[in-house]
Amino acid sequence: MSPTTFEIHTQLETPQANTSDMLLLDRVLEHGPQALIWQGSQGLVVPRTYERNPNFSASQQALADAGWPIEVRQSGGGVVPQGPGVWNLSLSWRQYGKPFDLAQSAYPFICRILQQALEQCGIESSPQAVEGSFCDGRFNLAVGRGPYQKIVGTAQIWRLAPPPPHYANHPRQPGNPTAWHVGLVHAVILMDINEKALTLKTNLVEQLLHQPRRYAADKICSLARLGLEATDFLQALQQVLSQQPPPHDQGWPLP
Repeated sequence: MSPTTFEIHTQLETPQANTSDMLLLDRVLEHGPQALIWQGSQGLVVPRTYERNPNFSASQQALADAGWPIEVRQSGGGVVPQGPGVWNLSLSWRQYGKPFDLAQSAYPFICRILQQALEQCGIESSPQAVEGSFCDGRFNLAVGRGPYQKIVGTAQIWRLAPPPPHYANHPRQPGNPTAWHVGLVHAVILMDINEKALTLKTNLVEQLLHQPRRYAADKICSLARLGLEATDFLQALQQVLSQQPPPHDQGWPLP
């Protein structure tokens, strides 16, 4: 049977490749639900839609020459900076259901985990769009009561997957739109950053691509600016994760 909690890995000391968490999608199939707390290398990450821009290759080269290489991720959203002070939480698990339903429930799931960890550290947050922040979405986590400031952004991707071994004798029936999937749900956590400097970099991407989108530095906030110590938050996050069962293979419609 699959583990009842996430297998937790922490890689904050050494910068990781900014798409390294994609490896969790394969690891889940053999080792069960995975959680990775990590820090990427200095650079910018964009969704695949950005590659279609005719100015993408030239922009990618210009930013690489400036020490801010662009990498392309499989999930959606917008441009996101990575590097020192930007933490990532990546969760991956296998679950039965329709992709739309899985996606709709996965965002609140990762948000609740982060909210609980932040609450243990004395910070109240809420899922909230923050217009003007980079990679804005309904399931940011934000602080404040209007105007809000973004402290966490989220994204996800789901793929078809084989059933776990203990469900191998219950394959999907013809015409049934549901199936087993493995998901990667990701949160970018603004731990200790220079808001103005990172916003300038995300705006530079849009500028080089000749896109009209621009972001505002006062729409984001570093957790360090709120008085949160990195060691305290890491301890709280690991504690919440160690007690959190993943929604992996619950609800299989057995005959």
